[in-house]
Amino acid sequence: MFFSIVPITNANDGLNVPSYSDIDMDTPALQFLPTNDNSTFLWLLGKLNVDIDYARWLGWLFTPIIISFLLPVLILILLYMSSLWLFIYKYRYGLVDAYRHDFWYGAIKTLAVVWETIGWLWHGHEIEGLENIPIEGPALIVYYHGAIPIDVYYLLARVILKKGRLVHTVGDRFLFKIPGWNVLMEAFRVIPGTVSSCSNVLKEGNILAIAPGGVYEAQFGTQLYEVLWKKRLGFAKVALEAQTPIIPMFTQNIREAFRTARWGSRFWQWLYSRTKLPLIPIYGFFPVKMKTFIGKPIPYDPENTPEILAAKASNAIQSLIREHQIIPGSIWKALMNRIFNTRLVKSV
Repeated sequence: MFFSIVPITNANDGLNVPSYSDIDMDTPALQFLPTNDNSTFLWLLGKLNVDIDYARWLGWLFTPIIISFLLPVLILILLYMSSLWLFIYKYRYGLVDAYRHDFWYGAIKTLAVVWETIGWLWHGHEIEGLENIPIEGPALIVYYHGAIPIDVYYLLARVILKKGRLVHTVGDRFLFKIPGWNVLMEAFRVIPGTVSSCSNVLKEGNILAIAPGGVYEAQFGTQLYEVLWKKRLGFAKVALEAQTPIIPMFTQNIREAFRTARWGSRFWQWLYSRTKLPLIPIYGFFPVKMKTFIGKPIPYDPENTPEILAAKASNAIQSLIREHQIIPGSIWKALMNRIFNTRLVKSV
């Protein structure tokens, strides 16, 4: 049943607002309202010609239907939670053993499980060529730098869990100035990129990962996947000094997972040249399919110069890109590849 309201004139605003005394609050449809002055609200309901009883009936009618659609979503969430729990649980013995021997290493291994889980769930992350990373002895991993190197986080996690080794990494100096990150840098052996410090890490028998393009490649690389190393030779000097092989690495769709803003590129390049800080806006974390390809090692050769070795490493990275990446990169295709688990096929 529709209810009617007798309006009165309000001289201040010209609106017909009912008086509280004009409304029969004993009407069943209005008994849910509070007893304070709701005259303006009731006038609005009257103008909209709302039947409160009918609205309640619709609510009673559709609530079971809505719940019936929400329950399958709840079941889906529970299934994902169960899958996550089992995925983490399969590493239980390794975690218990790690905490038993070294609490610090136990914490690192726990974080590795977390990152491995994120990569598996969100990006369906895979690694091809993990056998090219040695179980013991030094190696220098050289990789293409995405807007955010999340693929390196996934790689570090996989190597910790599968090979029991901690990959040292080179980080830009601004990372060490971020409040609260010092403990993270210390735990995962992130170091500034000097030739002497990097060669010492390798001479001690460790694995080291370097992105020669660094922050510049991260910010100004595009979906064309250009290698932006700007004739940098430091990593080649490190490999030659430590007499260590170079292992090339590239991750498919790394620039579809995160992208940098393309507007105002000249301004951002000018700003970077003045500050050396990565200030360009980044967007994304799209759940695209990601697959890391680890190429065959480039062996140490005393006949190589830094220029020759850097060219070999660059060619190896570009070869992985040509072989495994659709250019230009497409977020939509990468998402479809993730959802339907289809293989990205490059057009010739």
